[in-house]
Amino acid sequence: MAYLLSYTRLPIDNILYDPRLAYSMHLALSEDGKTYQALNHNSGVLFVKATENEDGSVTPWSLMEPVMFAVEDGYGVLAKRIGSEGDEDPESAGKRLYFTTKDFLEYTKVGFVTEEEAEDMLEGVPELPLPKAEDLDILGAVPSHVLEIPETVADRLRKKLITPVNCGVEFPAQVKASNPEELSQYKASSLFTDGTKVERKVDWDLSAVDFGTPGTYSVRGRIHQEHFEFPVAFNRADPCVGKWNGKYYFIATNDADKEHTLYIREADTLPELVDAEEILLLDSTTYEGIGGLLWAPEFHEIDGKWYIFHAATPGEFFWEESHVMALREGGNPACREDWSAPKRVVKADGSDICEAGKEITLDMTVFDWEGAYYAIWSQRQFLPKDLGAWLYIAKINPKEPWKLASEPVVLLKPDYGWSNNHTFVVEGPFALPKEDILYITFSGAAVDTSYVVGLLSIPKGKDLLDPKNWKQGNYPILTARSVEGEYGTGHNAYVTDEDGTIWNTYHARPGVEGVRSSGIRRVHFDIDGAPMLDVTEELDLLEEYATVETQVVVS
Repeated sequence: MAYLLSYTRLPIDNILYDPRLAYSMHLALSEDGKTYQALNHNSGVLFVKATENEDGSVTPWSLMEPVMFAVEDGYGVLAKRIGSEGDEDPESAGKRLYFTTKDFLEYTKVGFVTEEEAEDMLEGVPELPLPKAEDLDILGAVPSHVLEIPETVADRLRKKLITPVNCGVEFPAQVKASNPEELSQYKASSLFTDGTKVERKVDWDLSAVDFGTPGTYSVRGRIHQEHFEFPVAFNRADPCVGKWNGKYYFIATNDADKEHTLYIREADTLPELVDAEEILLLDSTTYEGIGGLLWAPEFHEIDGKWYIFHAATPGEFFWEESHVMALREGGNPACREDWSAPKRVVKADGSDICEAGKEITLDMTVFDWEGAYYAIWSQRQFLPKDLGAWLYIAKINPKEPWKLASEPVVLLKPDYGWSNNHTFVVEGPFALPKEDILYITFSGAAVDTSYVVGLLSIPKGKDLLDPKNWKQGNYPILTARSVEGEYGTGHNAYVTDEDGTIWNTYHARPGVEGVRSSGIRRVHFDIDGAPMLDVTEELDLLEEYATVETQVVVS
């Protein structure tokens, strides 16, 4: 058995850890009931969903005093609902919010129960010793309740809510190879503390091997690891790396000139993009109707053709809309003349997606899933009332990808404290398809230190245009607490290299006051196959597990 501590946190300030984050249920584990380890980087795992108002806006909420208890087929959580800033909630006076969970990772809100009903639910629940805040080595912890849980549940929490670390390596003791190319086909398995393994190529020292002479040779090699020091590019936000005709391309929002240009980089390998020359692709003076605020460019292949989706405006912020540029047949992506003029994305009948001057569209992404192409984008109404930025989804016409092929559907609103923090925004979606499940990462909150990455998922075979089929994770998967020194992490895109490794391109601030800058990091997939974005290079490959030895049989 193990001990699970539920707690909230004291807000630090409105920059580092504000009330909308602090007033959520946090978890810590202990083997002895005395020494506790904070889970999920000392960040919340259970947040209260906002409630929707008649005009479409949402009212955010927070929680306090979470209490856990066993129920049939899982566990229950009772908590006091409070205002998003920690203020009292008169509507919930004399009531408690009731949630159920099977594993303390996914939660279902049942609804309010009275205090009397809550007391009945907690009758017979053991009162285990509650540690004092000053005895916990957990920043800002306000202890609420301790529950004894089976080791199986605790083990799953460790594997899901503690960043995995490389803990071993496997490679055959003997292999057969008649040349270096055959040897390179053998991959080493890097083992991780969450029970997963990653197959990796090995850089061998073959100085002692004569492939022209049969025999058995002892060789050593080092597991191959690409190096990307953060940041790979200062003043570059919303980055995206694409692969086309065997080359890699990097593009991003240019914060250095207040988002008035888009530059592209070209290289033969992913690491070479870091120092590659920047080539001007688009500016705010070349085309009529493109006057500034060039945001969030993304590369997308649609029916064998290459496109750049981005947002642009004639000049004013309130006219920002999604646009598409097409690469001409046989064109060079690094040549601006080979790209078409930006074309505004419209509905199937050619009408506007939204009313310019009152609403904006941005961060449009495109993906292929089960034989159809879809677009997801962020759309924000400012007038007559600012409703915040919502995610929308629609099919697109692959022959004319600047046209939607279905009516837009609201996919997600900023309904958790971490996505309506400082501003009500969900944006920056990008698809990460797996064999049987589609993941969409997105960003939420303001683009300051509070910017985070959330996760949507939908199983294969489900209708993507039905929001009820999607599942949103209760807590973000990348935050300012995930990787030391990186603040305001978000706006992700993904690319797969020639070895099959999936890389996350993202932006963050190198320091609280730092400029938005681009980073690249390997995507780790956890025990359930879900993406983890916080496995740094240092954790990804430990020196003691970086080398392998084997016998190479040459015949």
